Amino acid sequence: MKKRNNLQVDSPDRLNVIVDGSRVIGDMITESNLRVDGEVVGNVSSAAKVVIGASGCIKGNLTCADADIEGRVEGILKIDGLLTLRSQANIEGEITTGKFQVEEGAQFSGNCKMSNFSAGNIVEKAVEQKQEDLVY
Repeated sequence: MKKRNNLQVDSPDRLNVIVDGSRVIGDMITESNLRVDGEVVGNVSSAAKVVIGASGCIKGNLTCADADIEGRVEGILKIDGLLTLRSQANIEGEITTGKFQVEEGAQFSGNCKMSNFSAGNIVEKAVEQKQEDLVY
């Protein structure tokens, strides 16, 4: 995807917000930060940080650079960087993350895998391997 302007992905001007009382049905894809205080029924992918507030809920998979969760997630979480579970967080599903921080009181049911490489590195390694396999 090409950037349309010079705004950075973590700029406050590029914050997507789903407010309390809103319900989104379907997959969401964004290159900028996302805050969920409502409900999302579908998969969420972000190239930046995702924050799920105390009233926020995602029923689907979450893929992002970093995540700060205070609400509820039911699905598979793939976080390249830091995943923070706040004291009110409730997670049901599998987690793959680079770094993991959990506050006392957070609830988690499922599996957790710590990984020090990102999805971007996997793609780069696959391309490198493909080039090595080429015969000239």
